[in-house]
Amino acid sequence: MLKVSWLGQAGLLFENSAVTILVDPYFTDSVVKVNPANWRRRPADERWFDIRPDVLICTHDHLDHTDPETLRRLLNQQTGVTVLAPLNAWETVRQFGHGHNYVQFNRHTQWTQNGVTFTAVKAEHSDPTAIGVLIQEGDRVYYITGDTLYNTEIFDDLPGHIDVVFLPINGAGNNMNMADAARFADRVGADRTVPLHFGLFDTLDPADFVCKNRVIPVYNREIPLN
Repeated sequence: MLKVSWLGQAGLLFENSAVTILVDPYFTDSVVKVNPANWRRRPADERWFDIRPDVLICTHDHLDHTDPETLRRLLNQQTGVTVLAPLNAWETVRQFGHGHNYVQFNRHTQWTQNGVTFTAVKAEHSDPTAIGVLIQEGDRVYYITGDTLYNTEIFDDLPGHIDVVFLPINGAGNNMNMADAARFADRVGADRTVPLHFGLFDTLDPADFVCKNRVIPVYNREIPLN
C-alpha cells in the first residue's frame, strides 16, 4: 500500500518500497510575483527538495502545480525521472531536459511503472489541457482530481470503485467550492475523501467541508487512509 503525505496546496507524495511519486510540487513562493494576494502562508520544508521521485506528475500548467522554480531544483539534481504532464504543462517541463523522460500525458493516456498504473482523466479547468490522475497499485485506486470544477463528463472516465479521492475545495480559480466538492465526492463514492487546495493562499477552514468519509490532511504529514 502506498504511503501518502500532503505537501501543501495540491502537492502529494506517494511512496512504497518500489516507487516514489510526486504530484504537483510547489515548494517556492513564485505565485506571489504574479499575484501579491497569493503569498505563501506556510513555509516549504527545504527537505522536500531532497525527494527523489521515480515519477513526477504535473496536472496542469499553473504556477502552483507546474512551478519552474521548484522543478528546476528537483530535476537539475536528479536523473531518470519520468515526468507525466498534459500538453500545456508538458511544454513547460520538458524545457528542463537533463535526460528525464517527459511523457505527454493527455486525457485517456496510461503509463505503467514500478508496478503502478497511471491514467489521465478529464478535469474542467481554465487550463483546457488540465487532467486528473488515477493511480492504481494492485487493487487500490487513488484519484487525484487536479484543479477542476464539477463537470458531469468527468464521471465517464472513472472506474467503478475508488479507494481515495483527493479534490480541491477552495472555490476560486475555477475550482470546486465546498458544496460542489461534497456533491462530487458523494458521486465518486470513494472510501476516503481528502480535501486539498486550502491554507496556503487563504484562511479556509477544512472543517467546514462536510463530507462522508472525510480525512483532513495535516501539512507535511502522512495522511491516515487506513
